[in-house]
Amino acid sequence: MMKIIKKIKSSKALVTLVWVLGILVIWEIFAFVVAATKRTPENIMPHIWQIAYSFIDPKPVANGMSCLQVVLVNAGQTLSRAGQGFLIGTLIGFGLAILMKLSNTVNKIAAPYLMLIQLIPILGMAPIILAMTHDIGSSRIIIAAILTFYPVATNTLAGLNSVERQKYELMYSYAAKKSTVYFKMLIPSCIPYFFTGLKIAAPMAITASILVDTLQGDGGLGCMLSQSLKHAMSIYVFWDIVVFSAVIGVLSCSLMGWIENGVSPLKRIERKSKKKKEAV
Repeated sequence: MMKIIKKIKSSKALVTLVWVLGILVIWEIFAFVVAATKRTPENIMPHIWQIAYSFIDPKPVANGMSCLQVVLVNAGQTLSRAGQGFLIGTLIGFGLAILMKLSNTVNKIAAPYLMLIQLIPILGMAPIILAMTHDIGSSRIIIAAILTFYPVATNTLAGLNSVERQKYELMYSYAAKKSTVYFKMLIPSCIPYFFTGLKIAAPMAITASILVDTLQGDGGLGCMLSQSLKHAMSIYVFWDIVVFSAVIGVLSCSLMGWIENGVSPLKRIERKSKKKKEAV
């Protein structure tokens, strides 16, 4: 019985449930406070049950579509652009990290530009990219890619640089080729760092895509969010998008964790050792 209680206390599901319940309680407290102030428009911060009901309410709010339909239709556009940018940014970031490790010259040239790109605000970057591409869809994909490749590149490079000197000496004692050193030692060693970058980049790509939508129009969650705030449609569209975006952001980070558990050799070793301990 004590083992079961300890297992429940240490479970991630319980911790997550406590956090979610805490957020819901705080939200409801503020919703009552805001409602009591009688602001205009009234109930600018709705109750949880009102937001939940808006997801299933069939009442049309825009172009004959309900709140849920508006969110899902526009989510397809936003997530498609964010996904394309994420994949492109991941490939470029990983490739750049390898090049920076291979060549000190590339490292010195690329490092300042990586920092410079990261310092430019998304809202300032969007008009620049749009002016260069002259295409709204392409500019959104490029911005998502830019925000993805920085954390991927820096974390992967950190993983490549974290390998101990003794491992290099062991590989050289076997007269291993440079390609063997990378494929057998460096790349497997940097996988945890690489996935850390992906966990950071995935929600950022989605957030960037939504933010750029608010500026450039042409559909997407950000565009609907902006229109809802201007009362061009139900204000509940805004709250539905906020909740939907938060859930998608958490799921995207979790998805990277699930993939890591499936492909990382270190994670497989950890699972095997954990099973042995539990068996004992």
